[in-house]
Amino acid sequence: MRTSIAQRTELAAAVEAIAVRAGEAIMEVYVRSQVQSEAKVDGSPVTKADHVADEIIVDGLEELGWPVPIVSEERSRTHAGALAESFWLVDPLDGTKEFLKRDGTGGFTINIALIEDGQPQLGVVLAPALERMFTGVACKGAWETRGGTTNSIKCRIVPSSGRKAVASASHLDKETEAWLKANNIADTVSIGSSLKFCLVACSEADVYPRFGPTMEWDTAAGDAVLRAAGGQVTTPDGHILKYGKQSYRNSSFIAWGTRSSGRQSQADIADPKNR
Repeated sequence: MRTSIAQRTELAAAVEAIAVRAGEAIMEVYVRSQVQSEAKVDGSPVTKADHVADEIIVDGLEELGWPVPIVSEERSRTHAGALAESFWLVDPLDGTKEFLKRDGTGGFTINIALIEDGQPQLGVVLAPALERMFTGVACKGAWETRGGTTNSIKCRIVPSSGRKAVASASHLDKETEAWLKANNIADTVSIGSSLKFCLVACSEADVYPRFGPTMEWDTAAGDAVLRAAGGQVTTPDGHILKYGKQSYRNSSFIAWGTRSSGRQSQADIADPKNR
């Protein structure tokens, strides 16, 4: 099923409301003095907040009556079977490690995206501890809701020097460090979750390189926000990141802001070998 701009805009409002409800439930767990976690099969942590948010989001999406499958990180049974051309992609609590740190940075998010033909057409990212929500709708635009106020957001033009990068707070690998050194990065901010995409989307950073492993539910909603704000997410060799892969596993990617016309090619930013 393909959506029109009007349909995506209507769905976005409904998904924002679902995200807010899930965020409230997550924060109820977050403010407790102790939060227990368990280890999933892959060794990553999972908490009660993950499960409670997952239930709220999946139930909310089902109530929308939009007849496409829902693939959620916390429901392994949804990871198998035939891949649909259109589907919801959900991470009910992205950045569980940051959630467990309780260090005041608020680097965890709720990610909800609608995928059509391998591309994110709608994405909502809510950082409940920061009270910041980012929404992106393909062919319409992106906006941030903060403190009860909603404003449109756009990427800034990526400069040829003095670039500001965002990188993973928990998964900074040697390849990413090498890329940062090779690409005229003046400043790097480490933060968890899909917030990294959103900081590029709202002009608080220029680029987010990721060479470590990620899954599609980690990136789809933030990718949708960034694209709607004028940026793109590409593989290191310049191909647009696609969704609905058999394993739902991403390759390495570079999330970048708006490039300057005629001065900077996509490959120049994506590949450190060009430096």
